Formats: sequence, C-alpha cells, structure tokens
Amino acid sequence: MRSFKSQMSDRCVARALVSSVRRAAVVVLLASVPLGCTPPDPPAHFAAPLPGALLAYLEPDSSHARVLHDGLSYHFVWSEKGPWAVHVLRVELGRCDLGVRVLPAGEVGLYGAGLSTVTDLVGGTEGGVLAAVNGDFFTPEGRPLGSEVAAGKILSSSERPALEWTPGRPPWIGTIVREGGGLSAGALVSGNRPGRTQVIGGFPELLDSGEPSLDHDPDPDDGFASLRHPRTAVAYDPDGPTLWVMVVDGRQGSYSSGMTLAELTDALFATGAAEALNLDGGGSSVMLAQGRTMNRPSDEDGERAVRNALAIVSDPTFCRVAH
Repeated sequence: MRSFKSQMSDRCVARALVSSVRRAAVVVLLASVPLGCTPPDPPAHFAAPLPGALLAYLEPDSSHARVLHDGLSYHFVWSEKGPWAVHVLRVELGRCDLGVRVLPAGEVGLYGAGLSTVTDLVGGTEGGVLAAVNGDFFTPEGRPLGSEVAAGKILSSSERPALEWTPGRPPWIGTIVREGGGLSAGALVSGNRPGRTQVIGGFPELLDSGEPSLDHDPDPDDGFASLRHPRTAVAYDPDGPTLWVMVVDGRQGSYSSGMTLAELTDALFATGAAEALNLDGGGSSVMLAQGRTMNRPSDEDGERAVRNALAIVSDPTFCRVAH
C-alpha cells in the first residue's frame, strides 16, 4: 500500500492540474470570442457543458445531459477511470425562482418512524419540485444527526456541518451553532416563528473557501472516508452563482465502484465550487429528476427510506425577496 504522503503528493499534483485546466479553459474561451462581440446564450433546450476541469478529472467515456428547467440541467458521466457513474445537477442561482427545499419525513410511516423514500417525499409535496436527492445521516429511529429546518421551522438542532438557504441570500455551508432558542447558520434562524429558511445537515465539509477541508490523515481502518462508496454531496460556487448537486453510484462492480471522500472532494473542487458538504451516502444515495430515478441505488431492494431530502424547486415567490 502506498504511503499517505505519496497519496497526498499525487492529490496535490492532480489539483494543480485541475487549476491549470481551469485557466486554460478560460484562455481558450476568451480567444474564441471576437472583440466587441458577446456570444449568445445557448438555446434553452441545450444544457451548458460541465466545467472542463471536471471533465478532465473524470475522464468520461460517455456522457449526456438535458435541461430540466430554465437554469437547471442534469448531467450524466460514465468513466472507466473509476469506474464511475456520476450524476450532476447544475442549478443556476442567478435565476431568482430557483432554490432549495428541505423535505422531512413524518413521525411514523410505511418504512418506520421518521423515514420515507425520496420518491414518496417528493410525491407528498404541493408541487414545484424539479429534482431531489437524499439528505442527512440518520439514526435507526429516524432522527437526523444534524440540524433540520423546513420552511423556517426548526425540527432538529445539532452543532454539525449543514447547508442553509433562504430566498434572497446565497447558500451557506458551515458548522451550525446553537444560539438562544435558534440556530446560527450564516444567519440567525429563530425558533419562535416560521419563515422560509431551509437547513439540512451532512458530514463532513469537503471544501471551505475553495480549499479542501479534509486536513487529517485518513485512517485506513475508517472505511467511511478511505473506501469507495456511493456518495451524495452538494457544493456552491459563488462566482456562478451555481449550486452543484452530485450523486456517484457505487458498489456495482464494473459499472461504478463509488468514490472515496478525497476523490469526491477533488471532483467538487473541479466544478469551481468554494464550499461543499458531504451528505448521506451508501444505499441512501439517490437522485430524482422530474419524478424519475436517475441513478442506480445500491441496495438490493432499491431506493432506501431516509430521514429527509434536499429538493431543487422553482417558486416565483422567491423573486419577491431577491436582490
């Protein structure tokens, strides 16, 4: 087995290559645009391509993409390199109607206390959901390990990493702090009144201010981080502004082996994201788009019941508070 120092050296070289590809892509793009001329936006029915740095990292053998909604596209990449089957949602937050919604499971349901499939969670909403993935880690009793806030209502609080989003503000990824009767998550979430803030937990943070957050030596006995598994993650690029949601299939032989946390971090770094959060993975990893399951959940029984889901939604009322 290669030493950790050697692995980290290779990873640093890989990140340097990704940064180089990013710069080269920008130079090529600028060189291809005539002076005084702004290229037209791509037609709405064509999805903008994934970042060149991400494609360079994944080394795709096949790929396809489609537009789900103005400002939202789904991308699939299959690479023999892993092998990896990677599913990506690209959410252009420059569109004021696009945002996220936390879909919590009920108290008791078909699958047990506080658990439901993402398909059922999406089906139980009032509409507007364009896509969704599984959310936070949870206990056998159906309690989330991290904080959970839906429509401003605090359902669970924990000082763990989380994603927070409120209409009119950029997404925030960081560690929750309990404050009085509420939560500090980029902004104060009051526990006394409903609102529109959404918070979903995860672990660990993968990117912080554009730098990898995994700063400790991986324990070879810690299969959670060092072994390849199905993964789900969310990342934010403030320059877009773009929200990236990624699901990597795993535990499926030559189709897709999954990713280690380090590989997942490198893939999210290659999108240009500055902040990223790992969500629950393994058999929980699932992605829905327009009501259809896009990936291949690894459990033999198919989609697993989970505590909550992170949904991408279109809601024109978001635009009333956009600024």
